[in-house]
Amino acid sequence: MRFKTLHPSPTVGDTARPVPRWAIRSAQVIPLVVLPSCLWRLPFAFDYEMGQVYAVHEPWHWWVILYVFGLSLLSEGLAYLSFGLVAGWGEVAPSWIPIIGGRRIPPLAAIVPATLGALGLIALWDPLPLAFLHIGGVPLVEYSNGWWKALSAAATLPLILWGPLLLALTYAYHKRRREE
Repeated sequence: MRFKTLHPSPTVGDTARPVPRWAIRSAQVIPLVVLPSCLWRLPFAFDYEMGQVYAVHEPWHWWVILYVFGLSLLSEGLAYLSFGLVAGWGEVAPSWIPIIGGRRIPPLAAIVPATLGALGLIALWDPLPLAFLHIGGVPLVEYSNGWWKALSAAATLPLILWGPLLLALTYAYHKRRREE
């Protein structure tokens, strides 16, 4: 009896042209790169400061829960969209989507937003501008001790990889779709 090798999702790699293995792995890694920062953010929704020292403490509001959870869900949702660059639904819209279902997706409809998103993420998480802000007198977050600072760095540092991984994934998508 032969067993079929399965990908984590039945649509990953199910494309008109073969997807490089490194691209599939990159798409799998992107949500994992975003997850630690999403988990780090959640206690803030319940007014837990996670070792941060604030100059002015804002009163807690109910909308903070919605904001923090919404931001975490949005971040992970955008990270999961990277699977569209290695899956069949990134080339042909799923049939259940109204109006465009079953139609071929023009390559630029995925390439342009993915490239702009990747470049935006690189600009957002590049440590160099953050260093200049600190030198310019803008205080960075202060922590009550080094353990909190290390935990914060461990949770947020992987975000630096999101932009470059997405850019490489977008290039692989462009290269594969160009040959159609």
